[in-house]
Amino acid sequence: MISRSLLAQLAAEAGASGEEICGLILQPRNGGISLLRCANVHPQPAARFELDPVALLAAHRAARASGDAVIGHYHSHPSGDAMPSLTDAASAAPDGAVWLIVGRGGEARAWRAVHDGAVHGRFDPLVIVAD
Repeated sequence: MISRSLLAQLAAEAGASGEEICGLILQPRNGGISLLRCANVHPQPAARFELDPVALLAAHRAARASGDAVIGHYHSHPSGDAMPSLTDAASAAPDGAVWLIVGRGGEARAWRAVHDGAVHGRFDPLVIVAD
């Protein structure tokens, strides 16, 4: 479950940037969802994203130490919808990770990266439960 205020914050950040924003989705041991914004280090950040590998490794280390879990990541499509792109599908491992995508206008949709998914053979839709 993710808070409505966190979704609104994510939509505002995505809407304020002409580049793709990105970060990690964390699930603390006590439940709920939190987000950790990361730098987009892709050479073409207006059209693609790449999580800062230093932040990614640090988040995984912190999660192991605390018992929290990194369950996926988020990114935005500044000029597109909240559907996974073919580029997203090509870069996604079928590892069950959650992909939260924010499209233009602030629409957020969630996807799970799986083998033989319904979208581009890689993603199945998830229902976002907001409190």
